[in-house]
Order: sequence, then structure tokens, then C-alpha cells
Amino acid sequence: MTYAAGKKAFGFCDRTGFRYPLSDLVWEIRDGKKTGMRVGRDVVDPDHPQNFLGRVRVVDPQSLRDPRPDTSLAESRALFGWKPVGDPVTSMVGAVGVVTVTTGG
Repeated sequence: MTYAAGKKAFGFCDRTGFRYPLSDLVWEIRDGKKTGMRVGRDVVDPDHPQNFLGRVRVVDPQSLRDPRPDTSLAESRALFGWKPVGDPVTSMVGAVGVVTVTTGG
């Protein structure tokens, strides 16, 4: 079956009732399927990917196979100084409400 070209044909949006050129009316898609409504390009709501959750298999592993723990635990917890505040021999003394910083020079 052949259809006319319809360059000057117009149609009405099923959502707003506004008149559009027939070529500017698009099928409305909801949940991945055509709803049967033709709407204007400026009022069409694209089908959001979030509506397809559960249909697509998503692999999000959280654990590691054969992990290697940090063997330098003491070194990673050590305090160190940096310039201009201090150097590695800086000692820190702290108390509730008061902080004292002593730098050696």
C-alpha cells in the first residue's frame, strides 16, 4: 500500500490538540512500546532509562579476589610533619580545647 507524500498535510497532537505539520508528529513511547499517540516534537517525553531497571543485568562486584592486606600498618598510621609547619621531628601535644604545636629548629 502506498501513501501520499503529504508535504503540506497537517495533523493534531493527541496530547495538546495543537496543529502540527504531519512530519513533526512523532510516536509517543512509554515503557519501550508505542502508546498509539502521536505528539509534537516539542511536547514528547523521552522514555527515561531509569524505567528499564531490572530488565538489564547489571554486575557490580564489591569484593576482591585474593586481596593483599596492607603490611605496613604501623607506618601508615604514623604522624609526620611538613614544612613550613615542621619537619619529621615535630612533636605534637594535644588536649581537649587546647592544641599546642612545638617545632624544633
